[in-house]
Amino acid sequence: MTTIMGILRWLGNLIDGFQPADGPPPRTLAAFVRWCLAGAWPIILLAGLVSGLAGMLEVGAAYLLGVVIDSAVSTADPAAYFDDHLWLILGYIAFYLIARPLFFGVSAAFNGIVLPPNLAPMVQSRLHRWSLGQDVTFFDNDFAGRIAQKQAQTATALVNVVTEVINAVTFAMATLIGAVAMLAVIDWRIAGALVVWLALYFLMMSWYLPRIRARSKDRAAARANVTGQIVDTITNVKTVKLFGHTEYEDEAALDALRGFREKALAFGYLSTGFRFALMTAAGVLPVFLVVGSILLWRTGSVTPGEIAATGAIAMRIAQMTGWVSFTLMAIFSNVGEVEDGMRTLTPPHQLTDKPDAARIDRARGEIVFDKVSFAYGRQIGGVEDVSLHVAPGEKLGIVGASGAGKSTLVSLLLRLYDTEAGRITLDGIDLRDLAQDSLRQQIAMVTQETAMFNRSAYANILYGRPDATEEEVIAAAKRAEAHEFITGLKDHRGREGYEAFLGERGVKLSGGQRQRIALARAFLKDAPVLVLDEATSALDSEVEAAIQDTLADVMEGKTVIAIAHRLSTLSSLDRIVVLNDGRIVEDGTHADLLAEGGLYARYWSRQSGGFIGVQEAAE
Repeated sequence: MTTIMGILRWLGNLIDGFQPADGPPPRTLAAFVRWCLAGAWPIILLAGLVSGLAGMLEVGAAYLLGVVIDSAVSTADPAAYFDDHLWLILGYIAFYLIARPLFFGVSAAFNGIVLPPNLAPMVQSRLHRWSLGQDVTFFDNDFAGRIAQKQAQTATALVNVVTEVINAVTFAMATLIGAVAMLAVIDWRIAGALVVWLALYFLMMSWYLPRIRARSKDRAAARANVTGQIVDTITNVKTVKLFGHTEYEDEAALDALRGFREKALAFGYLSTGFRFALMTAAGVLPVFLVVGSILLWRTGSVTPGEIAATGAIAMRIAQMTGWVSFTLMAIFSNVGEVEDGMRTLTPPHQLTDKPDAARIDRARGEIVFDKVSFAYGRQIGGVEDVSLHVAPGEKLGIVGASGAGKSTLVSLLLRLYDTEAGRITLDGIDLRDLAQDSLRQQIAMVTQETAMFNRSAYANILYGRPDATEEEVIAAAKRAEAHEFITGLKDHRGREGYEAFLGERGVKLSGGQRQRIALARAFLKDAPVLVLDEATSALDSEVEAAIQDTLADVMEGKTVIAIAHRLSTLSSLDRIVVLNDGRIVEDGTHADLLAEGGLYARYWSRQSGGFIGVQEAAE
């Protein structure tokens, strides 16, 4: 048993299921398939060879049956048959009890142990890795659920294609080649009849299968649209309920489902006709070959054993062609799904690292915006001709009404987008010359819309620095005033404290709790540049007051860029810039800007409770 398990484990490790692929995924089908399966081709071809040999054994079984029957018919004394044909009988027994089970068992091992368990994660990991490299616009333009489903759908469909080609196509082709050869040995006219039937059969397949592929692609796209619509609704279910739009969302889902139903019916109509034509063709073959061999037997050209062998192979091919045709229909359906996934998942990356992109261990924190303009590809919006120098360790506040360009500056600093004009440097290095991961490792950020994973509180904080110790994680939580509420957490599975899961996007926490988790994560990261985009907006006054001293301590020695509508949180910073319509209109200390009596002073005087008012946003 130990030896058998060792062999099975060895088979399971023949393919590295997590090996990366070189370069970007191609956008043509054949090249895309080669990219997805790169590194596994030798094992795939070996599996095809084993399946082909198993197919040849089916022909051998029919031929061996004919030999046994002819030997029985030609025996004058039935009582002496076993004595006269002992080796034939032993060979017949060995064929069915040893050779045939062995080949089919090895083929089954390839299809059950070697290929699907390794190819599926290999393909999906490659597609997921490529998707992670896309810029944020790629994800903004699609449903999260749809992208995830496309990754799984494409991997599953491609693995199905590989296994079914090996199981059916390779097996069938070997059987057909062997059958033609065997029938040619019996009588060339029988072999010729099989060749004619095969030509008509393949002609029928060539008409149906491309149409099945096209309709399968349409069905896959409609199915993905259903998933995307439903996931979008479920993701925003609180908004749905708050606006009382359950019926509206139900109708949106029904519209998507109606589209899927139409595509599924179109596919069903075609597949029904295909199956009817297929079964008719499968019924013709045994009649064609068996009756023909009987006619030849009447002239003495064929023996009874050869009639039996011909009948056996005809029945086997008739059964097999039905199975193979259904399999080919499934293969072409899966190819359609692969093509559909390929269109969604393989667009080239729009935001890439240079081949020689620099990496920095720890930045000093000098940031320069040099005549930067960016409008998201539009004519208006974003920022225009912004020049700004932030010295290492300087604490800079950014103020402006909604839409002034504050968050755009931060997004450009993180290189979520490339500037349309001008450049941004970190320690004198153009951001486009830095590796994106290396750049973002230098920046810790806390936003108003804090992002949480549906993981434990501990894992969410640890995300700031995955190699941190448990003591460091808890210390960061305490500094962010999060430790106390975390210890009181309990999820639906009974996990408590730091091990409790926070729900999708942290829905089980209040806004203030999510913000404190995000602050703890940023504290743990301890990056040289700290960006605070309304980082304390969801905190009540008591918690914010408690955290101010910690924030001041954390900011010590770091370059800080802070955005806030609550101007009192910025008054102690080294410098404040005011944005209006994408341009810097004021720059100075809190006292200087108040003394100037400009836009900042107007914001300050009109604040209610320390916030920039709605009136300014409209002006």
